[in-house]
Parts: sequence; C-alpha cells; structure tokens
Amino acid sequence: MEPAATASAIMDHSASETRDFDAVVDLYWPRVFRFALVSLRDRDAAEALTQDCFLHAYKAWERFRGEASIQTWLMRIAVNLLRDAGRNRRLQFWKHVQAGDSAAGGYVRDRSLSPEAEALLREQVAAIWKATADLPERQKTVFLLRFAQEMTLLEIACATGLSETAVKVHLYRALRAVRKQMGRSE
Repeated sequence: MEPAATASAIMDHSASETRDFDAVVDLYWPRVFRFALVSLRDRDAAEALTQDCFLHAYKAWERFRGEASIQTWLMRIAVNLLRDAGRNRRLQFWKHVQAGDSAAGGYVRDRSLSPEAEALLREQVAAIWKATADLPERQKTVFLLRFAQEMTLLEIACATGLSETAVKVHLYRALRAVRKQMGRSE
C-alpha cells in the first residue's frame, strides 16, 4: 500500500478507534517484533514484518471479534506474514549464529554471570539455534512461539491455526530433534 493511501485510511477512522489501537500497538509491538526477530534473524526484516502485521491489524481492527486474545490474533497475523514471506522470497528462517549477533543473547544475558559462564551460555544458545536450523517450518514456528514468546499450547494453536494436539506433536518432534542434534538423550 502506498504511504498516501495508508495515511488516508488512518484518517478515515475516528480518533477514539485510533487511540484504542495505539494502546494495542504500545503493548504488543515488542512481543510481535521479538517473535519476528527470532524467526527471521534479521533486524530490518523483523521491523518490516512487525510494521506489516500492525498495518494488517489496523485495517481489520473493526472486524476483530474478540474470539481470541489480541496477542493471539496478532501472532496469527505475524505467522501468516512469515509464511507468505517464506513462500515469496524463499527466506531462510534461521541463519548460523554469528559472533555477538545472537537475537536470543539479550533474553538470556545475565550480568551477574562470570565471563566464562556467559561464554558457555552463549555457546549453548548458539547450539540450540544451530540445532533448529533443519526443523520443518511448523516445528520452528511452534518452538519459537513456545520458548521465545512463552505462549501456551492453546494460544499457539489459535495463532497457527493448528489443533492443540497438532501443536503438541510439532513441539514434541522439535524438542526431540533439537535434543538429538545437541547429543542429549530424550
């Protein structure tokens, strides 16, 4: 959508609707961005996907029925955008962790750790990212929503459009594959 068309669409909505949606953006932008960042492993692409997610949500804001939580609804939009991006540009969802460029590093960093313990922790996080590199798309998505977003199985089911049983199966298989890749028993 052209910037002028986007601005026009925003101006067509009442001020109260815009304020309500601004509160949604303020609350959920970091969560959607974090999911996009760990999925794409590219800050610029994650910012673009997050912006697209909220643009789609804004356009559909009047039609949001509240059958799921706002977070679940937004994550479903984000998951669909990730799928579309993967189909359209054959994106790789995971790249090898480069030294000092771990998207997850900020989530696990603990300043009270010794430099040696922090280095060991970074190596473990890098090993997990590497182990997930060959997971099928659905397993990666479920894995990320569960462990990076800390969503419940039911929330993941709503966000992905899978049944709760299917989410459990994909999560089990993802965990089994990651553990096997890392040389750990189930």
